[in-house]
Amino acid sequence: MNLHIRRGVYAHMEAVLPKPHKDRPIEGRMAKWYASNTGKMMTQFVELARRIAQQLPPNAQVLEIAPGPGYFAIELAKLGDFSITGVDLSQDLVNIAAANARQAGVRVEFKQGNASRLPVEDNSFDFLLCRAAFKNFGEPVKALQEMHRVLKPGGRAMIIDLRKHAPLPEINRAVDEMHLDAWNRWITKLTFRFLLLRTAYSRPQFDHMLAQSGFRGIDVKEEGIGFEITLTK
Repeated sequence: MNLHIRRGVYAHMEAVLPKPHKDRPIEGRMAKWYASNTGKMMTQFVELARRIAQQLPPNAQVLEIAPGPGYFAIELAKLGDFSITGVDLSQDLVNIAAANARQAGVRVEFKQGNASRLPVEDNSFDFLLCRAAFKNFGEPVKALQEMHRVLKPGGRAMIIDLRKHAPLPEINRAVDEMHLDAWNRWITKLTFRFLLLRTAYSRPQFDHMLAQSGFRGIDVKEEGIGFEITLTK
């Protein structure tokens, strides 16, 4: 088999998606641990919110899928007169996010729902964010199609997530920059290595899914340990 054929075969094999799995919400003590741990990365949420706010029209309708404790949505709400909704599979995280929004004095609607069956109307949002969660969805292609459904014509979605072939030294460096204590830093590195990398997607797999999404504009960037994917309806 020559080199070009071999590369084509491997690319085809890599584009095959993992077997479907059930969506698993983070509940109970794990939800509280996750909220506490991600809260130590607040600088990242603040910087991302500022970057996104500069791109949004006044009074933009914004949806965040899998907002977790709600840190990004809350920071974005501080920066403009936006109408922001968050949909998360975990009822406990919905409750935590709602409490965080009340404490911050901002208005964000958080509701429980599945990314592959979003509880929102068609053509409702100008912008949609899904950060660090897409790899966990049981029906990723359906989730992409749902993103397309709920965006207004011309609306944009942004997916930020880990890439399967991110080098371990870069992952370790990224975790070190999260400013976690020694125990949580160790646990987080193990989680990346033995869980998150296994569920993360490669570029061919993302290309395969995006081709079925219905979006007319697709821009995929590989930055650091992850992807930043911008989709236009």
